[in-house]
Amino acid sequence: MTTLSPLSLLQAQGAQPAGGGWTFWVMIIAIFAIMYFFMIRPQNKKQKEIQKFRSSLAVGQEIVTIGGIYGTVRAIDETDNSITVEIASGVRVRFDRSAILPKSQAGQPQR
Repeated sequence: MTTLSPLSLLQAQGAQPAGGGWTFWVMIIAIFAIMYFFMIRPQNKKQKEIQKFRSSLAVGQEIVTIGGIYGTVRAIDETDNSITVEIASGVRVRFDRSAILPKSQAGQPQR
């Protein structure tokens, strides 16, 4: 019967890699890939669609503001980047272009 000294036990345990080696890096890369494809990419795509809509606004188009006010575009001022919206008969309000959303996206829940 042989007995192992504490030094030989420590040497035997030290032979294994600490932290799992390459599997740790694979998991980190997988987490970032999942975050990109499920969170970052869809948000960027949605932002580009909204920006495209805002740049193609036309007079007579129905819109909704980020505050929830529905109306129709009556005038577009390119110099100060504002939109005049008619919200009721004879009632016109001026909004910044960044406060406008397409009417079709107004009822969708925010993700």
